[in-house]
Amino acid sequence: MTDLAARARTFLELHSAPGILALPNVWDVVSATVVAGTPGVRALATASHSIAATFGYEDGENIPFDLHLGMVERIVQAVDVPVSMDLEAGYGDAGETARRAIEVGVVGGNLEDEMKPLDEAVAAVEAVLRAGRDAGIDFVLNARTDAFVRAAADADPSAVLAEAITRGRAYLEAGAPVVFVPRVLAREDIAALVDAFGPRKLSLISVPGASLPAREMEQLGVARVSTGPFTQRVALTALQDAATAMVGGGTLPAGTRPLN
Repeated sequence: MTDLAARARTFLELHSAPGILALPNVWDVVSATVVAGTPGVRALATASHSIAATFGYEDGENIPFDLHLGMVERIVQAVDVPVSMDLEAGYGDAGETARRAIEVGVVGGNLEDEMKPLDEAVAAVEAVLRAGRDAGIDFVLNARTDAFVRAAADADPSAVLAEAITRGRAYLEAGAPVVFVPRVLAREDIAALVDAFGPRKLSLISVPGASLPAREMEQLGVARVSTGPFTQRVALTALQDAATAMVGGGTLPAGTRPLN
C-alpha cells in the first residue's frame, strides 16, 4: 500500500473510530502546523473561504484553482497527518479537480452540490470517487448538500429537512462515506439526519455561539465536525483585539505563545 493510500485509509477509519472526528479548518502552513501539533488532532481539513480570503478573494471559486491548490499542496507537505481539501463545487469538473488534489497528496474533500439537479449532483459525487479509485486510494468524500444553506427564509423547515435527507441518501448510495449538511443547528434536525443516514455518516460545522458542543454531537451519532471559516475568524478576532489594545495604549496579551 502506498503512503497516500495508507493516509486515505487512516482518514476513512477516523470517521468510524471511537469519538467524533474534530477538524478545526486551516488555511495556510502556519495554521496547519499549529493545529496538527495540537494534542488530539488526527487529521486536517482546509477551508476554501479562508484560503480565498488570505489571497484577497471572495468565497465561491473566485480564487484561481491553481492558487488555491498551491496553498493546499504547501499544507500537505508541511504536516504528517491526512489532509482533506475543500473542493468547493468542483471548479466546473469535479472529477478533474479531485484528481489534481490527489496528485498533491490530498486524501479527502468536501464537494458542494449547490442544489443542482440531483442527477447532476450525484454524477459529480461519482466522478470524485472514481478519481480516487483511479489513483488507488479510498478518497474520503464529504458530500455536501446545500439544502439548509440555500433554503429561502420562508421555506417550510420540514421540506428543507426532507430535501437534505433525499440528497444525502443519494450521495451515500453513490458511495460517499459521509454527508455534510452545513447550517443544521437544532438537536432534533441532527437526530433526524442521523436516523436517516445511519450513525457516523453525518458531518456538521460548528458555528460560534450557536452549535451544540462536539461531545453532544458525538452522542447523537455525528461522525465529524469541522469549523469552516470560523477558525480563521477566531484568529482574526484575537488579532483585532490585540491591535485595539495596543492602539489604546495597552500591551499584547499575557500568555501569548511562540507558535511560529
